[in-house]
Amino acid sequence: MGRTVLITGCSDGGLGAALAKAFHENGDRVFATARDPRKMASLTALGIETLQLDVLSEESIKACVEKVSSMTSGSLDILINNAGAGYTMPMLDASIPEIQKQFELNVWAVLRTSQLFFPLIRNSNSKMLVNNTSVNSVVGLPWQGPYNASKAAIASFTETLRLELQPFGIKVIDLKTGAVRSKFFENTSALTSHTSVPNDSVYAAAKDKIEEYMAKGPEGHFVEADAWAKRVLRDLSKHSPPHQVWRGGGASLLWFVATFVPIGWMDSKIKKLVGLDVVERRIKQEEQTRKST
Repeated sequence: MGRTVLITGCSDGGLGAALAKAFHENGDRVFATARDPRKMASLTALGIETLQLDVLSEESIKACVEKVSSMTSGSLDILINNAGAGYTMPMLDASIPEIQKQFELNVWAVLRTSQLFFPLIRNSNSKMLVNNTSVNSVVGLPWQGPYNASKAAIASFTETLRLELQPFGIKVIDLKTGAVRSKFFENTSALTSHTSVPNDSVYAAAKDKIEEYMAKGPEGHFVEADAWAKRVLRDLSKHSPPHQVWRGGGASLLWFVATFVPIGWMDSKIKKLVGLDVVERRIKQEEQTRKST
């Protein structure tokens, strides 16, 4: 039997499900979790053990910890905090309650899950904690401000945990995921009632362009989820895995650009990627009209 691996956010069609399949095919014992176990039917069909886990509920996390502990004699080799969601909206129009919900899921739930599973990880052999923080934790893509901020926050937590857990021999990995084909934007729309740019927004002149992005996400090269998961598996299985793993469409390029390229060049590329160049032209035209009247 290989390592024991628990992954959060494993609903069918998502990145967690792809990771669960990759580790399962590798011979590891996988505990795939989701708030609604019925949404993991494809994993159950493969013989993967599925457990109910609502990361927003401390009681649910504790119950899952007890369940896993009873199934593994009190240990867990790898915890992958993958559960999360996005909220796409211009910052000036963003709902504060929706942003708070974003942080509850993408930040506090991750920290809470890590705290409660720590005793099991401490008792294991491989001892690894992985947080999927996304490339958005580094690159501030327009229209995704709340998501970017929440991912930057958990990336900072992850870097601190990397140092604080070293005395226990626990490896903490920051998984910087780029563009991967999944149901991310579809699920994002389903999780919030605030899905359209207000008619009185300062961006009203480009409302259609922004909402197109909100529905479909950025243009670019998307990696298939299964291919992404297999690469992540290889990275995490190295004897000395890097403390940051950059995988997914554009991930390596974004790392290079964010590290070495002047910000002006980066800004121009991001504007084209998310349609901000079109929005900017429309806003400038509107501003000129407003000043001339």
